[in-house]
Amino acid sequence: MAVMDIITLPDPILRKQSLPVERIDDDLRRLIDDMLETMYKAPGIGLAGIQVGVDRRLFVMDVSREENNPICMINPEIITRSEELNVHEEGCLSIPDYYAEVERPKIVTMKFLDRFGKEQQMELDEVGATCAQHEFDHLNGALFIDYLSKLRRDRVIKKFAKLAKQKEKNIL
Repeated sequence: MAVMDIITLPDPILRKQSLPVERIDDDLRRLIDDMLETMYKAPGIGLAGIQVGVDRRLFVMDVSREENNPICMINPEIITRSEELNVHEEGCLSIPDYYAEVERPKIVTMKFLDRFGKEQQMELDEVGATCAQHEFDHLNGALFIDYLSKLRRDRVIKKFAKLAKQKEKNIL
């Protein structure tokens, strides 16, 4: 297993729509293992393929405190969303050290393929539901900052664009 580089804002790849996974094989399972290792090391509770430069519809997550309940969702779909909403403070490995409260459905039911290609269905609530929806958004080119006011979102984007320029300047 290998730790992968995580793409950060303002990289435009984060706004790219991910394509369906067409084949589940040992290479994909290695990618999933690498994504899990990367997520745990970061540390985070979720990581989408696009965040490591893989524009395929898959993500990994683990909301257990012990980091012993990894979930991999390949070609996920949200089947149902509860009308009841929850507010959780969200962060993102692609937007380091920035957190904001986001309101999302409290419960979601997801349909997906597991790492062996078997169709699964799972109901998630609370933090699990928030994490799954957050990662699902990545597959569609959306970020949690899209739920913020335009002013707050623009400030975050401006801040990360400035940091990227400074980083680029230091490399050159």
